[in-house]
Amino acid sequence: MNPPIAKKIRTTFENHGDIRHDDYYWLNEKTNQEVLAHLEAENTYFADVMAPLNAMTNDIYESMIARIPQEEIAVPIQRGPYFYYTRQEKDLQYPIYARKFASTRAALAESKEEIILDVNVLAAGDDYLNTSDIRLTDDHHLLAYLENRDGTDSYTLYIKDLQTGALLDDVIPNVYISSSIEWSACGHYLFYVTINEQQRPYQLWRHKLGTAITEDELLYEEQDVTFNLYVAKSQSSAYIFVIAQATTTTEIRYIDVTMPLNPLTLFDAREPGIEYDVEHWEHDFIIMTNKDAINFKLLRCPVENIAERSILVPYDETYFIESIYPFKHQIYISGRANGLEQVFRIENNELIPLEWDEPIYSVSIASNQDYNVDEVLVHYESFVTPKTTFGIQLVNGEKTKIQQAEVTGDYDAKNYVQQQLWATAPDGVKVPVLLQYQKDAFARGPAPVILTAYGSYGYSSDPFFSAYRLPLLDKGVVFATAQVRGGSELGRTWYFEGKMKHKRNTFTDFIAAADLLVQQGLTTNELLIGRGGSAGGLLIGAVANMAGEKFKVLVPEVPFVDVLTTMLDDTIPLTTSEYDEWGNPNNAEDYHTMRTYSPYENVEAKAYPHMYVTTGLNDPRVGYWEPAKWVARLRELKTDDNSLVMKTNMGAGHFGASGRFNQLKELAEFYAFVLNKVGVN
Repeated sequence: MNPPIAKKIRTTFENHGDIRHDDYYWLNEKTNQEVLAHLEAENTYFADVMAPLNAMTNDIYESMIARIPQEEIAVPIQRGPYFYYTRQEKDLQYPIYARKFASTRAALAESKEEIILDVNVLAAGDDYLNTSDIRLTDDHHLLAYLENRDGTDSYTLYIKDLQTGALLDDVIPNVYISSSIEWSACGHYLFYVTINEQQRPYQLWRHKLGTAITEDELLYEEQDVTFNLYVAKSQSSAYIFVIAQATTTTEIRYIDVTMPLNPLTLFDAREPGIEYDVEHWEHDFIIMTNKDAINFKLLRCPVENIAERSILVPYDETYFIESIYPFKHQIYISGRANGLEQVFRIENNELIPLEWDEPIYSVSIASNQDYNVDEVLVHYESFVTPKTTFGIQLVNGEKTKIQQAEVTGDYDAKNYVQQQLWATAPDGVKVPVLLQYQKDAFARGPAPVILTAYGSYGYSSDPFFSAYRLPLLDKGVVFATAQVRGGSELGRTWYFEGKMKHKRNTFTDFIAAADLLVQQGLTTNELLIGRGGSAGGLLIGAVANMAGEKFKVLVPEVPFVDVLTTMLDDTIPLTTSEYDEWGNPNNAEDYHTMRTYSPYENVEAKAYPHMYVTTGLNDPRVGYWEPAKWVARLRELKTDDNSLVMKTNMGAGHFGASGRFNQLKELAEFYAFVLNKVGVN
C-alpha cells in the first residue's frame, strides 16, 4: 500500500519580513470531511505497515500483560478516620477507589473495604474515560470528582453521596482537567475553575450545594492570557489557595475554608519573573520563593500579618526546592540535589536530606496525607528497585518499609544495571545521561538503545521502575534518558538554559548524548532509537532535521512541531500561556529564533530515519494538525525509502488511549515497530 499524499492548498504567511508558504495549512479544519478522510487514510496505512508485525506486537503485549499482578493495591493513606487507597485488578482497565475505617495502619487488615468510586463501572460502554481531582468533604460523606470522555481538558464535575451511593443533581460542566475543585470546611460550598474557548483555566466559581449552577458566584477571573488559574487546599486543610500561574510568574490569593463566603485575600501581587508558593503550618504561612534566590528559598510569616517575613531556612543554592509539605510535628520539603530528587526534613532551621542506598533513584512525598499524622509516607524507586513506600516517624526520623510493589514473574534486581554517564554539549556543558540495561546487554558488542528526553517547562526526567520494560531489557534493549537542558534536573538554571533564545541547547544536548553512546561503543547509529512526546516531540522533530542521520528510528509522540504557526495563533489552547517558554513570535527576535528550529519550517529534501508519529484528534495541547502537516511535508520532501507512519487516535487527546490494556497495546505497537527496524525479534 502506498502512503497517503495530502493535497496541497497554498497559504502564505508574512511576519517580520519573512515569507512562509504552507501547503498543508488546510489540515487544521477539524470538521472538514476531507481532513478526517486523510487522517483515516493515514491510519489505514499505519495498519498496513504494522500488519506484518502483528505477531511481534502481540508477543510483546502478552509479555507485558504477564507482568501485571493479580491485584495492585496502593499504600493506604490516612485522612481522618479513614485510610484511602486505589487498587486495580488484573483483568480491569481502570482503578477502583476505596477506603477502610480504621484508627491505625495495623487495624486495616481487620477493616471492611468500602468502594467509593469504581472507574470501570463509570466507563462501561465507552471507549475513553478519564477521571481526576477526587475530593472529599471534611466529614467524608460527599465525593466530588471530574470525568471526561473525549480527551479534551473540559471535564464534568459530579458529586457522589457516599452514604447512599447516589449522584447529586449538582452537575457542573466545563471544569478544568485538574487542580480545579476544593470543598469548604462545612461541605456546603464547592470552589471550581472553568475554562474558556481556548481551554485555558481562567474563572473561579463558588457553588452552593443544592442550587442551580446559574446561581453560582464568579469570585475571580484571570484576564491575563499568559496566566492559568488553579486551586489547591493547604496540607492542613485550613485554607484554599487560588493560584494564577504563568510560566515564570505566580500570584496567589487565599480564603479560610471555615469562612467560604468571605472575599479572597491577595498574598503577594505578581512580579514578572517571581514565582512563589504558600503553605500553612500551625500559626504561620510558609513561603517558597525565587525572589533573590534562583533555586528558591523558604520564608515564614504569621497568618495574622503576612507582611512580617522571616527566614525559615538559610538559602543554599546547591538545593533546588520544589514543594512544601507541612505536618503538625514537622515540615518536609521536596526538591533536588546532585541531579536527583531529594526529600528533606527541617531541623534547627536546616534542610536535612533523607539518605538512600542507591546512587540513582527517585523519591517523593505521598500526596493527600493527613496533617496530624505521626508518620510521613515517602515513595522511593529506581530503574532496578520497584516502587517502595517508607513510613518516616516525624518524632525521631525512624524509617520503616511499608510496602514494595509486586513484580509478577521472575525478577532479580542483580540481573539489571543502572548507570549515569555525562555527555559533553557543544558549549562544553556536561549533560547527565541515565542508562538501564540487563547485565549481559553488551556481551556481544553494541546494543539497541532507546534514548528519550523531554527538556521543557522545567520538568525533570527521573529514573523509574517499570515491569513492562523487563521483556525488552531481557531482549538486550537498553533504555537511556538524556536529562537535557530545559528540565530542572540540575536546578533552575538548567531550565533557563534550555528555553526561549537558548532552546537549541535542548536539541544539541540530546545529540551530544546520542554521540556519547556511540563513541563509548554502547550502540551504533544503526541501533539507535530517539523518542520524545509533546515538547519532547518537538525535540525529536528538531533533531530529525539537525541530525537525523545519527538515528535509525525517531519516535515523536503528539509532537509540537509547527511552532511558528501555533504560537502566532492566540485562538489555540495554551498559546498565550506559553510565550514565556518559547517566546512571543509577534516579537521579531523571538520569531527568528523559533524559525531556526521549528521542525515544520525546516524540513529538507534529504534522507530521514524511520519515523513513528502519534497524535490525538481531540488533543487540546498539541493540535492533531501539527504532526499531520509535518508528516505530509516530510512525505513530499524526504529522499529515502524509510518508513514514515502516523497513527491518529480518533477518540482521544494528548495522553492517548485510556485504560491500562489499551495503553499497553499502543506501547507494544511502538516497541514492535522500532525493534523491527533495529533487527531485534
